[in-house]
Amino acid sequence: MIEGLNPGFILIFGAVLIPLTSGIIRSAVTLILPLLALAQLYWLGLGSWGHFDFLGLTIEMTRVDPLARIFGTIFCIASFMGMVYSLHVKDTMQHFVALIYMGSAIGAVFAGDMITLFVFWELTAISSVFLIWASRTERAYKAGMRYLIMQVSSGVILLGGIILYYQDTGSIAFTYIGLTGLASGLILVAFGIKAAFPFLHNWMQDAYPEATVTGTVILSAFTTKLAIYALARAFPGTDILIPIGGVMTIFPIFYAVLENDLRRVLAYSLNNQLGFMVVGIGIGTELSINGTAAHAFAHIMYKSLLFMCMGAVLFRTGTAKASELGGLYKSMPVTMVFCIIGAISIAGFPLTGGFVSKAMIQSAAGNADMVVIWLVMLFASAGVMDHSGIKVPFFTFFAHDSGIRVKEAPLNMLLAMGIAAFFCIGIGVYPDALYALLPYEPTYHPYTASHVITSLQLLLFAVLAFTLLMRYKIYPPELRSTNLDFDWFYRVPLKWLALAIGRLIVIVWTWIIGIANDVVRKIITTTADTHGDGKVMARTTASGTAVMIVVAILGFVMVFFYRYAQQPPAS
Repeated sequence: MIEGLNPGFILIFGAVLIPLTSGIIRSAVTLILPLLALAQLYWLGLGSWGHFDFLGLTIEMTRVDPLARIFGTIFCIASFMGMVYSLHVKDTMQHFVALIYMGSAIGAVFAGDMITLFVFWELTAISSVFLIWASRTERAYKAGMRYLIMQVSSGVILLGGIILYYQDTGSIAFTYIGLTGLASGLILVAFGIKAAFPFLHNWMQDAYPEATVTGTVILSAFTTKLAIYALARAFPGTDILIPIGGVMTIFPIFYAVLENDLRRVLAYSLNNQLGFMVVGIGIGTELSINGTAAHAFAHIMYKSLLFMCMGAVLFRTGTAKASELGGLYKSMPVTMVFCIIGAISIAGFPLTGGFVSKAMIQSAAGNADMVVIWLVMLFASAGVMDHSGIKVPFFTFFAHDSGIRVKEAPLNMLLAMGIAAFFCIGIGVYPDALYALLPYEPTYHPYTASHVITSLQLLLFAVLAFTLLMRYKIYPPELRSTNLDFDWFYRVPLKWLALAIGRLIVIVWTWIIGIANDVVRKIITTTADTHGDGKVMARTTASGTAVMIVVAILGFVMVFFYRYAQQPPAS
């Protein structure tokens, strides 16, 4: 352990070992690095290190407080799970960029100033795109380019906000900012892009399903949760986040119900769960911030578990389309059990992680008399039960029998799923272990009779509704189709507008160049006409005549300035 070393650097520097190793040694390196980062975090304890001046700015490389500690803890655990899940992968690039990406996310959590945050923020964007391109398909390349544009745009906007904020306040400390003006507004938008705010969210549904089997699992755990951490750090109690989060919880439900690609269903579900966290940040009380941190922790576990299950299905069958799956419980029973555990956890069944974390945010809204947002989250809880709690496992492992018969998932995949499932159940059975990590003193008790009964009623009625819709063939069928989302506007009309503007610029530029060419041509022609051989300006003149002309001009200048000097000054 090194005094004051940001734990993220352990993974970033350790990534250098990946091209130099192979086989068991490489596997050992990938597993040990996240554990070393976790050990470094708890060896440091709470405090601040790495202070120095850079161009007159105060840099704070490492800051560990309760909020950073809980996010750093889950990021280290998620890194370990991701590496276990990818042990079968022989692609050097994937292991290399995954470690840099995860290390950058961990490093950003412990950044004490916004310059350090920005460096890690951009490094997460640049490294993560290679997990998408590692699929080595045309679709993955295009999705990766769109993903990179959005992520780098977030960084550019963040940098602009940091510069303006420093001009306004003289500080770059990464602490509470609040929404007070243009600078803080730009920083909020930058965080919002990574958090997949409404109308800025499609990069996630576009890119995550195109990443590699292991890449999607790793991507799902870090980028958006880093943004949630940044929002919780800088904008707690910002009222505008409450309606933004409310919209985030609702709109993905309808797309997830219609979507055929189950990894894209989970991406919409991820958007839905982020909405709960954004609402919690917007409420800004100690209970809601605790709920946001706890829900981020639990969410990484059950969402990673569901993505791992769908990744295993894709790895074995070659597809993650609901219309092409079904009946896999016969050949992948262990994966099926893990998928059901993830499904009931995301739905918030008692004795699961989702139950003890999401309820804290809902209770915070109830305590603040925010009836509308409380009802919105209640509806969203029922919706997530439908599209992730039922749809994903039902159409994958049950429904109609597709006739696909494959091997069970590889052992390392099952082990990673088992770790995530252990946390999903363990957090629900013994929530005090999670509550002990929360930023504020925990005062919430999830297992009250009213909370348990209300949750069970809501979830069981959601199951009943799904059953009736399926029974009477009202539930949207799983079809091979493409669902249009808001990204249609910047894929079609915005693209057309950009091309039209480009054509207009070419036309205007061509017109300007034409005029300039005509002017230059006339100058050359006129010069040739007057200065050419035998022309008027090229003729020789007697020296006496030239002297007379010069004297006349000089005399005129002297008389003019003499008369001007004799005029009285204006009063």
